[in-house]
Amino acid sequence: MSETSLPSFVQWPSFPFEGKLQIKQLDEPVAVEPPRRGEDKADCAKCQTPDSAYIWVNDNWRVRSMDRPSGLPMVLILESRSHLDLGDLPNMLAAELGVMSVRLERAIRSLEGVARVHMNRWGDGAAHLHVWFMARPYGRLQLRGTFLTLWDEILPPVSEVQWRENLALIAAWLAEFGGTPLAEPPHINWQAPASFEQLVPAPGEPGGARPSTAPGNGGAGAASGGYRGVGKGHGADDGAGERHGADDDAGEGRGVESAGDGHGPNGSHEEPAASHGVAAQDDALAGGRMSDPDGSASSESPPAGETQPTGSVAPASPGAADPRS
Repeated sequence: MSETSLPSFVQWPSFPFEGKLQIKQLDEPVAVEPPRRGEDKADCAKCQTPDSAYIWVNDNWRVRSMDRPSGLPMVLILESRSHLDLGDLPNMLAAELGVMSVRLERAIRSLEGVARVHMNRWGDGAAHLHVWFMARPYGRLQLRGTFLTLWDEILPPVSEVQWRENLALIAAWLAEFGGTPLAEPPHINWQAPASFEQLVPAPGEPGGARPSTAPGNGGAGAASGGYRGVGKGHGADDGAGERHGADDDAGEGRGVESAGDGHGPNGSHEEPAASHGVAAQDDALAGGRMSDPDGSASSESPPAGETQPTGSVAPASPGAADPRS
């Protein structure tokens, strides 16, 4: 195939590569396709993965993240708890999949700096149902469209602290409608004083207050004490408490209050109606408690620590599997 036969999308602004490109030779079709990973439930990695590897779970669904931050603000996978593929879902679970997909999209879109959420399902690599949700950063117009999955592995990873905070916010958002949040926000990294008594310069010492000579104010006696302790460390404890409080406020503001900006029933979008399962949990919250914001890493997830090489692309090894399948 000649270079003039390159498809038109290589000229798109969203296409992440430039320079001399060559189309791979297309393999001959096989007579019988090989089985996907985990066709048998006993061999399914997702079925063997404990709930602790997920950020949120309930009786029918589980949500997990990658094992580390990637180039996009958020990448999550929604999985059925039962060993089923998309076409195997009974009607009740099929209806819940729609509700869960909308809810998870709204939760991710509520994060600061997220413009859109791409939803993808391939199913060529693993048999167990898993749906990808990938957040496009706000303002990054070059990342719009088809090639967002490629940019995720090209861009530098986001801050791990911010990533973990966002995971906790999404888990808390989903938990407002049932289930169990398992993601925790990052711990505050603050230095506690070595002693509960902080030493400060006494009056009359360099940096201290000038001694007062007025009667009843301590006079020279106050200045002759050298250094003296101030309080019993309540400032350090209160400061930590304030910072913990700020985290809680941020969690509510980023997760719940943003639903009023058109991401929940109090905004411009409504929760899809349903009569059973996940939707029934929403009906219990219709009184206005809040607006609807609507395993270990499996083998099809992007390999941990793998980076995209620069320069020319090396040919793939025979039989290499698409990590996002």
